[in-house]
Amino acid sequence: MKKIISTDQAPAAIGPYSQAIKTNGSLLFVSGQIPLDPKTGNIVEGGIVVQTTRVLDSLKAILTAADCTLDSVIKTTVYLKNMGDFATVNEVYAKYFTQNCPARVCIEVANLPKDALVEIDVIAAAAE
Repeated sequence: MKKIISTDQAPAAIGPYSQAIKTNGSLLFVSGQIPLDPKTGNIVEGGIVVQTTRVLDSLKAILTAADCTLDSVIKTTVYLKNMGDFATVNEVYAKYFTQNCPARVCIEVANLPKDALVEIDVIAAAAE
């Protein structure tokens, strides 16, 4: 079985997918988040710091809706439009994941939805 997780504190899905799925096996799979303003659905204005912060705030809101925290995250995947932004993204990321950091993959991609600079998805260990 699976439970759909949704919150208006993060952007609505822009396609046929859910913000997150919680399994009865205690895993939470959070879809990739791009830097959309939850109220307008538009990409937030600003560079990589602003966009990364928005993405992580959205992930945090979805985790909260699933009764999880950032400490529950066991793996992240970070997609960057420009690997030259890695150090800057890492600085923002480190403000959110401060201890017991999850496993992580970071890759550069040719393009992201809505021409975003960053997208992040997570897997978390959720309470049943």
